[in-house]
Amino acid sequence: MDEKTMVNDMLDNVKSDLTTYQNAISECENMGLRQTLQQIRNNDESFQYELFKIAQTKGYYKPAQKATVTEIDTVKNELQA
Repeated sequence: MDEKTMVNDMLDNVKSDLTTYQNAISECENMGLRQTLQQIRNNDESFQYELFKIAQTKGYYKPAQKATVTEIDTVKNELQA
């Protein structure tokens, strides 16, 4: 497996983990456990961002095309309705 594939796999896995943590946090009644999960999530978010910067620098990750002002306004209007 080449480095690009490994980095992108790691990014996908961390993104999936972040979703799982968020779901667990939103359903957690125990404040101690909730705070622990939030700390883990925060650490994973930092790791994901650092990995993203490396992937972007090496050309392994190409972000989606930037949204136009019209597209942004359309989404804002739909969410505010």
